[in-house]
Amino acid sequence: MCIFISRTLVERTALGLRQSVQNQEYMCHVYLRGDGLGGVIICDMEYPGRVAFTVLNKILNSFDDEFQQDWKAAGIAENSLNLKNFDAMIKEFQDPSAADKLTKIERDLDETKIVLHNTIDSMLQRGEKLDQLVDRSTDLSRQSKVFYKQAKRQNSCCSIM
Repeated sequence: MCIFISRTLVERTALGLRQSVQNQEYMCHVYLRGDGLGGVIICDMEYPGRVAFTVLNKILNSFDDEFQQDWKAAGIAENSLNLKNFDAMIKEFQDPSAADKLTKIERDLDETKIVLHNTIDSMLQRGEKLDQLVDRSTDLSRQSKVFYKQAKRQNSCCSIM
């Protein structure tokens, strides 16, 4: 099924163009280079499209470097050319940030943003606690003044002999 979909998508893509097509719960990202070499990456919906095209471009370039123009030769069966590092590349690109530096930077920024939010929240909580301490201190100061005045009044009515 995947081979049929891949063939159809490559046949319907113009030279030099990229396109993304949804098939059931998957996204198919297609790139057909100007020289006729094309590829399809089928991935889940969460995998970023920009990263998928970056990976696809890297794989096509590796394929072209390894086989040069052999892939254009007539009579070569579809599965007769196997890219040596294909499995390693697929494992490497399982994490989108490994394939794309911008995605890694975005992820690092998101992590930094979370840390900053937590720091700001804890600072605000400390600020609220300090405000509460200031309020309690003010209340205690008022109460001590009232106590002092009452004690002074009560002591003034008594005389020492």
